[in-house]
Amino acid sequence: MAKAKSAYVCSDCGATALQWFGTCPSCGAVGTLTETVTERSSHRLAGSAPAGAPVALSAVEPRELERLPTGMAELDRVLGGGLAAGQVVLIGGDPGIGKSTLLLQALAALAGSARTLYVSGEESAEQVALRARRLALDAGAVQLLAEIQLERILAALDARKPQVAVLDSIQTLWSEALQSAPGSVAQVRECAAQLARHAKRSGTALFIIGHVTKEGAIAGPRVLEHIVDTVLYFEGDPHSAFRLVRAVKNRFGAVNELGVFAMTDRGLRAVANPSALFLSQHERAVAGSCVLATLEGTRPLLVEIQALVDSAHTPNPRRLSVGLEQNRLALLLAVLHRHAGIATWEQDVFVNAVGGVRIAEPAADLAVSLAVVSSLTDRPIPGKVVTFGEVGLAGEVRPAPRGQDRLKEAAKLGFERAIVPKANLPKAKIAGLEVVAVERVDQAVLVLRNL
Repeated sequence: MAKAKSAYVCSDCGATALQWFGTCPSCGAVGTLTETVTERSSHRLAGSAPAGAPVALSAVEPRELERLPTGMAELDRVLGGGLAAGQVVLIGGDPGIGKSTLLLQALAALAGSARTLYVSGEESAEQVALRARRLALDAGAVQLLAEIQLERILAALDARKPQVAVLDSIQTLWSEALQSAPGSVAQVRECAAQLARHAKRSGTALFIIGHVTKEGAIAGPRVLEHIVDTVLYFEGDPHSAFRLVRAVKNRFGAVNELGVFAMTDRGLRAVANPSALFLSQHERAVAGSCVLATLEGTRPLLVEIQALVDSAHTPNPRRLSVGLEQNRLALLLAVLHRHAGIATWEQDVFVNAVGGVRIAEPAADLAVSLAVVSSLTDRPIPGKVVTFGEVGLAGEVRPAPRGQDRLKEAAKLGFERAIVPKANLPKAKIAGLEVVAVERVDQAVLVLRNL
């Protein structure tokens, strides 16, 4: 195969140069020239129509998507039910969070039923073998390759024809078609594109591990996330035993799906009841604590929302939220003042979602509001009470999607009372759960005071 040619393209004006310059010869922009491949051999996916021959959508016969279970239920949940043939999965996370451990365990579980290949670009074969031994994995059938050159990796994939392969990591690879160093924008983009092309052509399900920046985004060009089918983020505090795998993109399943694992001395173990992670175990009810029934992808979760309202010692009271949107907290405090008569202009307000989970949905509004009122009045919310609902600027409490699933999860965990938007009031009574419907935030505050 002829060696591909490379050129340098300006990201601002699109001008092309045959060699790298500090400034673009065309527009004069500084540091905008990046290396790219200009000629490459063309590959056509097996079974696809010839180039330039479109087909009618009605003539396409959709097939039932076959899934390959990974042997890890939480990972299968995030992927959408298992791996699809040719699926390319990019997983990113902080160093030491457990990305390599998770995928090595998945390959060990798959080795008995599928051909697997683990390509290590960061560790030697001995280091990977030591980790497998430390985790007590039955990984004897897992094929291992310590290599960072793209062309050799593609040759090994062609020779072995694995059904599932892991590449650790994309930032260590380099292609002889480019002159730039491994980890550069051009190398990451070209290596990812060729690997994805090979996966689609051969039907190999491919996991690609990616490093993250200090802001938490996957390092490299943004196009990396567009090339792959699924993007997973491995989250969690390295000092905590719990890890969260979240899908932010998935062409084969739901996004924002969440998988929960616990890190043990034998590797990662799935958590059977994730809601228990996010609920603090208090001996008695405490002020400022309210349980939220939230939704992560298709999974309902119960999360404890804690609020602390204290006298401010500065002219500008502080508003701090952890795991929740900062601006949303300021909005809710204004709504409480205007429509419920709850003033906090002389208090610092701190809000935290227990367990390190991040909540982005507006259905957390009512739980945050009630937690703030509970802390301000120093009155605990008695009994096992759960709530959810979006609070509007006019003080109305709006419904949340899939309210029935949230209430069933609360009843399953032994909660006795729920404060919900009126539109989420279930038609049929849920055994063991008293549901109180409210239309406005002041009504919710009044219900709280009467509990």
